[in-house]
Amino acid sequence: MKEYVYCCVLTALLGFQAVAVAQSPGFLPGQRVLLDAHNCYPYEGRWAERVDRALSAGVPLAIENDLIWDATTKPGKPRIVVSHGGKAKGDEPTLREYFFEKVRPIVEKALKEGNNGQWPLITLNINDLRTDEPASFPALWKLVGEFEPWLCTTPKTDDIGQVAPFKVGPVLILTSDGAQQMKTFYGDVPVGGRLRMFGSGKPDRNADNFRRWLNYAWREVEPEGQTKAGDWTPEDAARLKALVDNAHRRGYWIRFYTLNGHGPADVALKGWTPSYNFGSLEAVAIRWKAAKAAGVDFIASDLYEECAKALQGQ
Repeated sequence: MKEYVYCCVLTALLGFQAVAVAQSPGFLPGQRVLLDAHNCYPYEGRWAERVDRALSAGVPLAIENDLIWDATTKPGKPRIVVSHGGKAKGDEPTLREYFFEKVRPIVEKALKEGNNGQWPLITLNINDLRTDEPASFPALWKLVGEFEPWLCTTPKTDDIGQVAPFKVGPVLILTSDGAQQMKTFYGDVPVGGRLRMFGSGKPDRNADNFRRWLNYAWREVEPEGQTKAGDWTPEDAARLKALVDNAHRRGYWIRFYTLNGHGPADVALKGWTPSYNFGSLEAVAIRWKAAKAAGVDFIASDLYEECAKALQGQ
């Protein structure tokens, strides 16, 4: 497989800033703009078709799955399940069945064909691992390890600030910045071992070998929030560009959540969060296009099909 070099180049301008440098075009920060299928999992048995909707919008794309720990099943056999939070009831789908088995045909076809020009085809965003059960973190690491031949991985270096090249696979996995994530997904990996999940960083620090992305609420761009946003202004565009440019200079992918535009009935009918709603497809489309123009790497939306078409210029 082709390897992309992802390295940090230090400059003296405005302090030390990291710059992502690629040997060839690909998936590194600032190189492509993707739909991030927000909350792409069922809520209490409803909307189980979300992952199918997301995949039907076309690859490459990102898919967000929130996870909890289910200890309600057979004794000694707890599970990592996909859920919006709370306590498991025992009927939630596992991450294995809901994500990995769903994408298997796409991944195995990609591996067989070996045409890796658009890899990773699917970015799994595990931004919310909604559990404080210590056993859930190594269990997730072990599960993900079963699919390592599918994944974007990189060797753990002696110094976390030494950003190693990726071995590119069809699937990239991003996670958050919690202490347990850092310990299990980075600290417990021996030097020379493969990192297979990558955490979020801080906007005032450079990306490192583990921390590879930044996650922003849209309020950082329009402080009044989606429901009270007025016209899109040059000031809004400038705030967006500054955040994106800073992330890319420091070597991060950048994600914004969540950009929706729909009628009030869709909140209950489709399970979408009211506070993420700009109120119309026209209003949100302006923001999708602005985010694309600014180079946002991952644009989170519940309107998978419409957002994908807008990003594709349709």
